[in-house]
Amino acid sequence: MKITLITSNPNKAKEIREIFSRYGIELIVKDLDIPEIQSEDLKEIVLNYIREAYKIIKDRIIVEDSGLFIKALKGFPGPYSSYVFKTTGNEGILKLMNGIEDRTAEFVSIIGYKDEKNEKIFEGRTKGRISFTINGKGWGFDPIFIPEGYSKTYGEMSIEEKNQVSHRGKAIKKFLEWFLNS
Repeated sequence: MKITLITSNPNKAKEIREIFSRYGIELIVKDLDIPEIQSEDLKEIVLNYIREAYKIIKDRIIVEDSGLFIKALKGFPGPYSSYVFKTTGNEGILKLMNGIEDRTAEFVSIIGYKDEKNEKIFEGRTKGRISFTINGKGWGFDPIFIPEGYSKTYGEMSIEEKNQVSHRGKAIKKFLEWFLNS
């Protein structure tokens, strides 16, 4: 069984492939040049993207988009996380958080799936907090996000450990529960 993931992010593909491989699902990764709409709503972004991608691929596809929502920054960077990371990095977020005690944050992942009969959305959320320093390697905001109940960042976790607690791992598991049982 094969599913095509539409992404230009090799780290995202690696995390999703790790989970899919446990279920015998082959993940094909394609990078399509589809403009991403600007929206405050991750679901709206993903739905638009899977509809446009499906017109090209015409087979089973998934798209994943996620955002880091920081309470003290009124949900920023949210759906703009990728852009904010590319322009300011973890250093920029830590600078914005300088002197802020409430470091509560939440990562949200939206998985969109489309085939000839189905169009579905699956959501995963992980509450946590922003660290005071960059810890571990990881990618994106992984080195500054500490999931609730843990003392280390995503960036300090193995891919398997991160997938157990991450927003993306949770969304993928919801998708798989539906996909493997429908």
